[in-house]
Amino acid sequence: MIKRIVPIALLGAFLISMNACKSGGGFKTTETGIEYKIIKDEKGQTPAIGDMVELHMVARYKDENIDTSLFDSYKMNNNMPMQFPMPAPSFKGDIAEAFMLLSAGDSAIIRMSIDSVKKQPGVQLPDYMKSGQKIEYTVKMVSVKSQAAVKEERDQHAAKQKGVDDQILQDYFRQNNLQPSKTPSGLYYIIEKEGTGPTAKSGQVATVNYTGRTLDGKVFDSNTDPAMGHADPFTFEIGRGQVIPGWDEGLTLFKKGTKAKLFIPSGMAYADQSPSPAIPADAVLMFDIEVIAINEPSAPSPQAQLPVQ
Repeated sequence: MIKRIVPIALLGAFLISMNACKSGGGFKTTETGIEYKIIKDEKGQTPAIGDMVELHMVARYKDENIDTSLFDSYKMNNNMPMQFPMPAPSFKGDIAEAFMLLSAGDSAIIRMSIDSVKKQPGVQLPDYMKSGQKIEYTVKMVSVKSQAAVKEERDQHAAKQKGVDDQILQDYFRQNNLQPSKTPSGLYYIIEKEGTGPTAKSGQVATVNYTGRTLDGKVFDSNTDPAMGHADPFTFEIGRGQVIPGWDEGLTLFKKGTKAKLFIPSGMAYADQSPSPAIPADAVLMFDIEVIAINEPSAPSPQAQLPVQ
């Protein structure tokens, strides 16, 4: 927080400027009370709910004693815009309403009332935020894309990346003298220790130990390393989308007791949506997996069953 104590001699002038800013200065007000001023107005489609938007945003709070930054996407996101699907406004006066006024290339200043924010359930604001003041957002809308356009872009990217990933894997196998098996989907695997019994099936519950690495050998997750904070066997239902697609398919290749390596192309992992700094976008991943147990899912309890109509 940056606190600024205003000298007595300047306080009057400062308050005059603050009041002038609040009372006009080219700002418009929505029906729900959001104040906004379009600084740069470009022609284009404004976002609808569900559209993918990219934007930069800086949020500040200031009164006669405090001027502090609350959020700065430039600093927090390495100068890259934030990307997210446009949400439906969750309350009257939600800033999402103002975002939906901006097309690609637009920039604006948006003000939200502290009093409106305080009324929302579960919201706790710092004590220094005073009633009657506002949070000011400086927003630059970088892009607006419909859901259909985003899907088309991702499909095209995925189709191109599939060949790239396979070449990366082929190079890796050659350099490391590996000869894995390959499934029609492009998933590679090596069984290091064969288990017993039938192979796992979609709908069954698998319990495994695992360690995940990028192809350069860096560990990004493990449930056998206490340093990762979750050193317990991992259990999930196969084929239900609870894990990445490469896992859902890969586990159906293994039996109880199997120890294996999975080599997962990015399209069957996280694609271009990096889940953490440890996993780059379009990363090919490899996992050491030990299948501890394969079980049928538990029968639902009477409370979980649907009522008979």
